[in-house]
Amino acid sequence: MQRVCFLLKVRAERVDEYRARHEHVWADMLTALSAAGWHNYSLFLREDGLLVGYLETPDFDRARAAMEAAEVNARWQAEMAEFFEELDGRAPDAAMRPLTEVFHLA
Repeated sequence: MQRVCFLLKVRAERVDEYRARHEHVWADMLTALSAAGWHNYSLFLREDGLLVGYLETPDFDRARAAMEAAEVNARWQAEMAEFFEELDGRAPDAAMRPLTEVFHLA
């Protein structure tokens, strides 16, 4: 199982709204994430907008590709794009900056 951690930056003035949007993630989005292999998925948000994501998956490249092909993901990413800085025209899930794991205690 791969452990994946990534960073994104939410616009500081949109942090509260971003947090509220994640209180009611669409059921079909949750189903698509699970079906694509995103497990134990968490988002952590700092007050200045730093977003840290963590997930576990058998194959991150395959999990990302499955979500890229999901229609519900295209709708979700289009709605969420306005919340983020530094996307450079990419969807938020394409702009993720995965971090390199340097230590793990099981």
